[in-house]
Amino acid sequence: MLGHDIVVIGTSAGGLKALGAIVGALPTDINAVFFIVQHLAADKPSILPKILTDVGSLPADHPSDGEEIQKGRIYVAPPDYHLLVNEGLIRVVRGPQENRFRPAIDALFRSAARSYGSRVVGVVLTGYLDDGTVGLQAVKKRGGVAIVQDPKEAEYPSMAKSALRYVKVDHCVPLVEIPDLLVRLSREPAPEESNYPVTEEIEVESKIAEQQLNTKEFLENVESIGHRTTYTCPECNGSIWQIGKSEPIRFRCHTGHSFTADVFLAEQTQNLENALWSAARVMEEKVTFLRQMSERMKDHNLERAATRYEDHAKSLDAEVALVRGIILNGFATKRTIAESDEDLPE
Repeated sequence: MLGHDIVVIGTSAGGLKALGAIVGALPTDINAVFFIVQHLAADKPSILPKILTDVGSLPADHPSDGEEIQKGRIYVAPPDYHLLVNEGLIRVVRGPQENRFRPAIDALFRSAARSYGSRVVGVVLTGYLDDGTVGLQAVKKRGGVAIVQDPKEAEYPSMAKSALRYVKVDHCVPLVEIPDLLVRLSREPAPEESNYPVTEEIEVESKIAEQQLNTKEFLENVESIGHRTTYTCPECNGSIWQIGKSEPIRFRCHTGHSFTADVFLAEQTQNLENALWSAARVMEEKVTFLRQMSERMKDHNLERAATRYEDHAKSLDAEVALVRGIILNGFATKRTIAESDEDLPE
């Protein structure tokens, strides 16, 4: 019987040090394959595979789309591409962003759970916000194993805390214990996969990430796993569906962008701020023009008209100050809501 030999690892801020600690302690003969997503800037090259190869005993690289999976290797998501797992091969695609990220941890975890079920081990490490939580839920639904870095030692504990809050995690351990745990799990037989069938939600969302659905198929499938809301996508302004009824609350738009509730709120706040700055700009332009018209009226000795333009400019200038105040106060609120994790478990 096969062991837990498909290991998917997700990390964000602080991830380089954490990945180095794990990969550097893995033995050459481990009977497993590793897939890693670290949130990266889309416009910068990644040397993460070289770093991981240098610190450990397993070769690491950015795979090509359609590449066959080989045991004893580490596959790292390239910048601006999702890393997805099919049976026997790897997909590297520029599908829609999930939680503002491409590559996204949730997309990798979900695809591995869909293809390899109970053989999958999902590992969530240090990072901001909550990418990885929904993907780890998919791993558990398919009978896989969930591991989370102890948030007390994580450089950025938000991702680990979110996973612990919403997932029945099997192991919450410090980094130093994860390599031996992965070795042990790779030798233990995985549960019978048929006991943990692929859910409709996992199947549909995996196809969305790979962009396998045309418009008609997408609408039919997303309606079957969610319900339409009155919201619009903060990325593309498309229609939004709320997916499922479980926590964390999450959404998908008709082109495939995906958001958990906290990220969706942060995106709405940013869009509101952008709109207010745009309004302030237009109002300030109008203030400038009103004052230009006032000076012109003075040049023609039309004092009453000049006064009207100037009064209008002063009134509008006061409203601009109010808009700027809303922006400043709103930005403080955004930081408090989106970045605070005081209510999450330790």
